[in-house]
Amino acid sequence: MSTQKSVRATVDSVEASEALRLDQEKTEELVAALNSDLAATYVLYFQLKKHHWNVEGAEFRDIHEYLGEAAEDAEEAADELAERAQALGGVPLSRGAQLEERAPVEPEGDDVYDIRTSLRNDMEMYGEIIEQMRDHVELAQGLGDHATAELLRQHLLTVEEHAHHLEHYLEDDTLVSEETLN
Repeated sequence: MSTQKSVRATVDSVEASEALRLDQEKTEELVAALNSDLAATYVLYFQLKKHHWNVEGAEFRDIHEYLGEAAEDAEEAADELAERAQALGGVPLSRGAQLEERAPVEPEGDDVYDIRTSLRNDMEMYGEIIEQMRDHVELAQGLGDHATAELLRQHLLTVEEHAHHLEHYLEDDTLVSEETLN
């Protein structure tokens, strides 16, 4: 527990940065969008890590490594989203329960599922994040925050790339023989 006597900023407060020259109302909208993306990204991160830890089967190594890389990309994106929210004058979300509560995506259950189900769940979550990020790119652009729009565009490209890779993993074509699968 903190020994600090006074709170410098509360989680839902926004104090627009004078240096960035965005008005208070715009900044509040942008920080809310960034915090929503941050929460979604962390929920995705933990789901990817869960699948990374639990993947089994003939294609274990490739999928294990891929999910590890995808989780690293999500963690990096979360850091950049949080730093941008802070730079705008907001307080980035930072507690696990708070992140899951405010995320616009639902994680799968705690149980371990077969890898195809897990990857389908990941692809679905990526799709939901893609839709939201597209909306937030437009929001940032419309509010005149071209830097936030560009940051979100860069992350959107990465998220779309991972969704596309998952789609390939889920295709019916495989080098694993029928005998191995049975």
